[in-house]
This record gives sequence, structure tokens and C-alpha cells, in this order.
Amino acid sequence: MERSTKKYSLPTAVAMIVGICIGSGIFFKTDNILYAAGGSVAKGIIVFVLGAVSIVFGGLTFGELAKRTDSAGGLIGYAEKFISPRAACAAGWFQTFVYYPALLVVVARVIGVYTCMLFGLENKLSTEMAIGLVFCCFSYIYNCAAPKFGALFQNLSTVVKLIPLVLFAAAGFLFGKPHLTAVSEATAVSSVGWISAVAPIAFSYDGWIISTSISHEIKNESKNLPRALVIGPLIVLGVYVAYFTGVSLFLGPDAIISMGDSHVYSVAGTLFGEAGGKIILIFIIISVMGTVNGIILGYIRMPYSLAVRGNMVPFSARLSKLGEKSNIPLYSAAVSFVLTLIWSFVHYFVSARELMANSDISEVSVAMSYAVYIPLYYKVYTLYKKGEIKSSFFGVACPILAAAGSCIVFFGALKNPDLVPVALIFTVPVLLSLIYFSPDEEKRKKS
Repeated sequence: MERSTKKYSLPTAVAMIVGICIGSGIFFKTDNILYAAGGSVAKGIIVFVLGAVSIVFGGLTFGELAKRTDSAGGLIGYAEKFISPRAACAAGWFQTFVYYPALLVVVARVIGVYTCMLFGLENKLSTEMAIGLVFCCFSYIYNCAAPKFGALFQNLSTVVKLIPLVLFAAAGFLFGKPHLTAVSEATAVSSVGWISAVAPIAFSYDGWIISTSISHEIKNESKNLPRALVIGPLIVLGVYVAYFTGVSLFLGPDAIISMGDSHVYSVAGTLFGEAGGKIILIFIIISVMGTVNGIILGYIRMPYSLAVRGNMVPFSARLSKLGEKSNIPLYSAAVSFVLTLIWSFVHYFVSARELMANSDISEVSVAMSYAVYIPLYYKVYTLYKKGEIKSSFFGVACPILAAAGSCIVFFGALKNPDLVPVALIFTVPVLLSLIYFSPDEEKRKKS
């Protein structure tokens, strides 16, 4: 088995978490959150905090697992060591064939949305997705050919993306007006219950788990990854609540709901004029590019993480090979790129036909991923019962709160009836993985 070198530092791991979480969801999901919350900023903030429970305590809980393994794949490695190889295979297939590509194509489209705004182009679905796909191609190339550049871009884009968020939050608190209760138009359009706001909020927060996919390439990972899993989510929570509250106070819930994704450009134009507004849009585009870069950085390693285990995916011998110069799994990257193309067509079809009102395919995959984490949270509790974890806070409180947060996200998302049929379809790769996985081969390897 070829092993990757340790090439990423603690700042890169933190930047990966912050950079993936912040940069897309908060900009184009704010209107969805207000819509689901009936226009109530106060309820929106409550659900933001509820959503944060799952990532803050989830990060603390996974940190305990990260201290005890350095195998490739993050979530796959944790499931393999602490549950079973079959569970690891199922988790890996879900992440490889559903979670990563669904998240990636939805976020990539956002690059197209704001690029069209920047250059005054018509916001056609085909144009938006084409622009996003072009950047995906570019990101795949430099992350495979020059991985250090990919890490540098991740760090820089994380800094850039905080600029508009801080400015918008400050503007709202300084110049905005109170809009903390539901208003007529917002109340009229909200019909699925305010708790369903956890679905778009879960999307806005999601991405923290992707940092575990490079755990085996992080320097001193037993210490640095747990630190990153704590620092990153706390930064995200603080920035999100400040931005959501500030922009809601500045424009008002009704205006944000009616303008949708373009509310960002409206705030920027009001504060800085047309020229200043375009500069802010450039910052936002760079920040979303950072999110896409972070997802790709993790995704190119997923088929490899299955392949190095031998019996979890076809063509394992080839997929587990690393590039001689880049030390990147190039065949694995190629497979993830093909899956990205396939899911781009899926996202286009679903969006063009408006099959999921006020949501998209990524919200389903994100909600399902939180259900996948719960068995691992339970395993942390069992480590405490065995005496391997001494602290009751890390061994009991954290996994319980993380599991509670995951349940809120999962069942809250299912409040939206449009998500249920898609969730059933998304279980197909998991079922296929259970059919493909060979326990006999696993026994042979151990003997």
C-alpha cells in the first residue's frame, strides 16, 4: 500500500473547515432559512445555534477518534476501526457516490450565480453550471499537479471570505432596523414549519467532516486534527450568527426572501455603490471558490481511501496508486471527477424541472450524512465505558450532544416532504456497497 506524505499543517486543517463551511451556504441559503422560519430572525438564530450543536460537539467527539487512528479516509477509517469493515465500506460508498459529488456540484453552481451577477449576464441555469464546472476542472488540475498551491489557495480564500461577512454584519448592526418577528409576506410563503430551516442551515455548516479525509496527511494529526475540529466550527458559528443577524437587520426578512441569492449584491451596492459592490462580489466568488477547492481537496482522496483497504471498491490496485511527483492518488482523482460530471447532470435535471422546491440535492445528502455519524458517536461513549477515555465531558456529554444535534438536523430536514423520496434513492449506493463487500476476502486478509 502506498502511503501519502505529511504535507498539511494545523492552519491548513482549520482553513479547510472554515473555508468549506463559510463561503457558499451562508450567502445563498440565508433566504431559504428565513423562508422556512416564517421570516423570523429570532427563530433563524435559534436554529443556527441548534445546527451548531451538531458540528461543535461532533468535532469534539470525532477528535477523540482522530487521536486513536491515522488511517486514510477519515470517516472511513473511524468506521473501519471502531465499528466494522462493512460499515466502513458503506460509509465510504455513501461519501464517494452521493455526499461529496452532490455537495460539490451545488456549491460550484454558486460560483456561476455570482459570476453572472458580476458581469451582468443573464442568470440561466446552464450558464451558472457551466461556469462552476469550468472552475471545478481547473481546481482538479492544480490540486493534482501542485497540491501545495491547493493548500495555499485554501488558506488565502478563507481570509478573503471573512471580509464581506464582517462588513455586512457590522453594517446591519450599525445601520439596520429590528426585524426579529415574522412579517406578513414571509409568513404567507412559509408552510413547512420553521424547524425545517435546519436543512439549509445544515448545508451552510457542512464541510467540517471533509477535513478528516486528509487526516493521514496532516502533520502531527493526533493533536492537530482534534484541535482543528474544535477551532474551525466555533469560528464558523460566530461568523454565521453575526452575518445572518446583520444582513437581516439591514434589509429585512421580506426583502431577502423576495430577492433570493441576489440580496448579497443589493447589500454591497447599498453600502459601497456599484463599483464597491462588484469588489465585494469578487470577494464572495473567491470565497465560494475556496469552498469548492476544499471539497475537491477531500474528494480526490475518497476512492483512494476505499481502495487502500483492498476489498471495498473495484480496481483497488489502480485506485490506490499515488503520483510519483505529486504524491496524489491520480486515478482516484479521475474517478471523482467523472462522478462530478455525472452529478452535474443530475443537479441540472432536478433544478431545471424544479423537482425540489426551495431546496436541492445537497440538502438531502447533508442530512443523511448526519445520520451516518451517530453510530460513531456511540462508539466514543463505549470507549469511555471501557476506560480508554477518562473525561466524562469528552466521553459522555460530547457524543450525546453531537448525536442530539445530528437527530435535529436529520429529522428536521425530513419535515420537508420533497426530501424524503430523494433520501430513499440516495440509500441505493449504501445497499450496493453491502452487496459488493466481501467478508470472506476480509477474513482471508486477516488470516
